[in-house]
Amino acid sequence: MKKILLMVMMTAFIAFGCQKKEEPQQFQPPLGQVPQGGLGAPGQGVDTAKLLQEEVKKDPKNLNAWINLGNIMMDTHRYQEAIDAYTKALELDPRNVNVRVDMGTCYRNANKPDIAVREYKKALEIDPAHINAHKNMAVVLAYDLHDNKQAVKEFEKALELAPNAPDAGAVKAEIQKLKAAAK
Repeated sequence: MKKILLMVMMTAFIAFGCQKKEEPQQFQPPLGQVPQGGLGAPGQGVDTAKLLQEEVKKDPKNLNAWINLGNIMMDTHRYQEAIDAYTKALELDPRNVNVRVDMGTCYRNANKPDIAVREYKKALEIDPAHINAHKNMAVVLAYDLHDNKQAVKEFEKALELAPNAPDAGAVKAEIQKLKAAAK
């Protein structure tokens, strides 16, 4: 009975839990850390991570389990483990742009900004209109690699793609700030 209940809970989590978020409501440069406590109730992320780790051991081709495991690891600041899970997911689905963008963010948080930019560029090769890839790359370029000129270009591309996004005003202000700092 416990196994059946566990499988039902696992299936429900994979089907409904930890799905990719839509565009953020507000731009918050620099992107990066998730607030402490990440997933809500204490232990929730750890318990779910253990379930997902068991699932991927049983079924290494379970794309959703790898993605969800990566998401939990990212949300709980375990960036190298998230990168490992996202790498497995990308082996199964190399064109998954959201996973590649999230992996780029994990590389940034693991103090590997050059690799983060490389991942964002790969994502943009697949989907040149991926707004978060442009914004995240702009943040890394500006705040980690100190390349304000390229960062401005990425922010401007994000604005071109989504001029009425909820964070458009904040992105415009960030562009002005970066331009002023370059002078």
